Amino acid sequence: MRLTKANTKAVKYACENFHYSKSVPTVQFAYNVYNDSDEWCGCIIFGGGANNNLSKSFDLICGEVLELERVALNGKQECTSKAIALSLKLLHKDNPICKMVCSYSDHRQKHIGTIYQATNWLYLGVVKTTDTQYFYNGKWTHERTINSKSNRDELKAKLPKRENSNKFKYVYVFDKALKKQYQKLSLPYPKDKDLTACSQQVQEKTLSNKAR
Repeated sequence: MRLTKANTKAVKYACENFHYSKSVPTVQFAYNVYNDSDEWCGCIIFGGGANNNLSKSFDLICGEVLELERVALNGKQECTSKAIALSLKLLHKDNPICKMVCSYSDHRQKHIGTIYQATNWLYLGVVKTTDTQYFYNGKWTHERTINSKSNRDELKAKLPKRENSNKFKYVYVFDKALKKQYQKLSLPYPKDKDLTACSQQVQEKTLSNKAR
């Protein structure tokens, strides 16, 4: 398996064809994944996420936190967790100011974060994200996309809408001092049985409660 930097065309194709959201996020770093037969398997994509205050939410400055936004792969890769691990190494090399990466597993898709558990991310609990979505052009679309339309008020009034969903929150920490802090905050990994609980409650540990 090997990874290379991905261009806009590759990212767009991978997101629209291999990811359940069928949408392309705002991209800062993206990597092509090739299997051992040198077949292109899609892209792994990092960016600022839907939250404009992503770094601030971790008491860090802009750019020090990125979100793993898409694992848009076609299934031909030998091991998804290995692809994630390689992408993190490349990200750390290409963007040394990044101290940590966060990501979310959506209970609506029956995801508990198996790939994050396999690559030793820290689990921070269940959170309610701010991803209000509208059903637009045959798919669930983030509110930011609707807000960019000139007729956004008309669209919001007539489009089906779903409210924020609960998600499992994970972080991968590069910075050694930060890693020690978040290890104290981390919780046991969720299992399949926790999917129901995820849809019913929100419980997040934050740095405001961290052990000093």
